Amino acid sequence: MAPSKPKVLLIIPAFNERDNIGPLLLSLREQGLEALVVNDGSTDDTAEVCASVGANIVTLPSNLGIGGAVQTGYKYAYAHGYDIAIQFDGDGQHRAEFVHALIAPLLDNAADLVIGSRYIEKQGFQSTVLRRAGIRYFSRLIRLITGQTVTDPTSGFRAVNRRIMHMFATQYPTDYPEPESIVHVLRSGGRVVEVPVQMSERVGGHSSIHHLRSVYYMVKVSLAILIDALRGHGVRHS
Repeated sequence: MAPSKPKVLLIIPAFNERDNIGPLLLSLREQGLEALVVNDGSTDDTAEVCASVGANIVTLPSNLGIGGAVQTGYKYAYAHGYDIAIQFDGDGQHRAEFVHALIAPLLDNAADLVIGSRYIEKQGFQSTVLRRAGIRYFSRLIRLITGQTVTDPTSGFRAVNRRIMHMFATQYPTDYPEPESIVHVLRSGGRVVEVPVQMSERVGGHSSIHHLRSVYYMVKVSLAILIDALRGHGVRHS
């Protein structure tokens, strides 16, 4: 008897993404990919655009930020019995052609969290100079804390199995969660693997991280990671 096909859900957090979300959802549907849009209290017509293309959407009553929006998606995926959940940006930067490469290590039971990295083959959009400096900083910090090198720790293009799905549904960092959540997974004994992907530049709208906010981001996430390490959170287990 052939093994059953895993249930895979793309979680798309969206805040004021009306310029990007419609074409993205139609493209994903054409490729046979199932998606949930978590509309994070958008003040534009993101929800209306999603409804017009028949998208599966959860609208939050207020803006929770990326952490709260993504955690909502993980809660939904876990409660509805999905085997794999993929975080996928709503701004057009992530490319669906790499979804199958992203979930392959999960299907082979070789990883619990798979990160799509721009910096393995270094092709496609590489982000801004300021962000690349931040990425290198967090890569070094994660290696210092966990002993594992992660080349693209701020990548929001990630896939998890049910074990990590449950972990993230239960507890997930609020602001700028990617580096901190990687540390949580590693310190709980989870296996983190990176695969090469290419990303595109944002099509429309504006990013929520820029200039002084980038400094706040680095300080806040660094403190959260260091406090987590000092308290010994997430004792390793088999």
